Amino acid sequence: MTYFRENIEKVKGYEPGFQPRQTDVLKLNTNENPYLPSPAVMKTLAEINAEQLRRYPDPIGSEFRQAAAEVNGVCPENIMCCNGGDDLLTIAFRAFCDENRPVAYPVPTYSLYPVLAKLQNCEAIEVPFDSEFNLPVKLTKTNAALTIVCNPNAPSGSFVSVGELASLADELSGVLLIDEAYVDFAEANCAALVKDFDNVIILRSMSKGYCLAGMRFGYAIAQGDLIAGLMKVKDSYNVNAVAIAVATAAIKDQKYFSQTTEKVKKDRDLLVAQLRALKFKVPESCANFVLAESKNPKASEIYDRLVQRNIYVRYFNLPGLSNKLRITVGTSEQNDKLILALKEILSQ
Repeated sequence: MTYFRENIEKVKGYEPGFQPRQTDVLKLNTNENPYLPSPAVMKTLAEINAEQLRRYPDPIGSEFRQAAAEVNGVCPENIMCCNGGDDLLTIAFRAFCDENRPVAYPVPTYSLYPVLAKLQNCEAIEVPFDSEFNLPVKLTKTNAALTIVCNPNAPSGSFVSVGELASLADELSGVLLIDEAYVDFAEANCAALVKDFDNVIILRSMSKGYCLAGMRFGYAIAQGDLIAGLMKVKDSYNVNAVAIAVATAAIKDQKYFSQTTEKVKKDRDLLVAQLRALKFKVPESCANFVLAESKNPKASEIYDRLVQRNIYVRYFNLPGLSNKLRITVGTSEQNDKLILALKEILSQ
């Protein structure tokens, strides 16, 4: 006997990257920033007082909205705070999709999208990328209520130009959600599109470039009417007082943010070159991870051998990805340790 709705009973839940309990491991599987948060974040955290914990938080996170608006060149009314980017995705599915209102997205991409579609009991129209991860033309023909483009895309790290996404927004009859969780490591972003299009939502995360994965904080950028509608759907207090204070401190420290992301980008480019020297096929990445393809040995075998050495990367046993490994960019020392392990594995 089950008490769940039929679609809930049948769905296979989202599987986050493995979180090893031991500390003596090299963890390159969940795209965390390898560097510590801004000193301003730690100072703010130390100054949190009991009164802030006793009271409910600001339900709309006004302090953060103001700071994020200044960074992105919009108004506070164009910002909505979220409990991580995944919270915004859940809100969007609840707001726009149902049995008669499908979602569409190119694949392969973030594996949470199909799970949320099944939970919402809406049709998911999956349009394949080509081998170069170009934006599929057919995406404009789906008539979906919600279209999602992860940009930079996960797990490929590929980037669709702002102009192409502007054209897509112009052609769609529904909402375009551009998932920019990894855009901190790209050279451009789509924030300006919200000024020209009333159907565009930008997703941002504080987990990657701002080193706050453990705090769970993200935000939306969109025109006021879309934000107001999304506010109806979010939980009453979807972000907590500590997270609001810490995220605000982080986004205000743009100097530290720039220094950290530049280090990651520099190490990413070096990692790509090192992997290619080992005969992996690695496309250019605009994110804080790379996608490395191996045919001999198989990616799954390399993954297992890395685990034996307490090194964790991400392996997806999914169509189009089964011969690839997604590797988070670590510090220079961490990347060197990975490359040394791979050299040993490939020489066996």
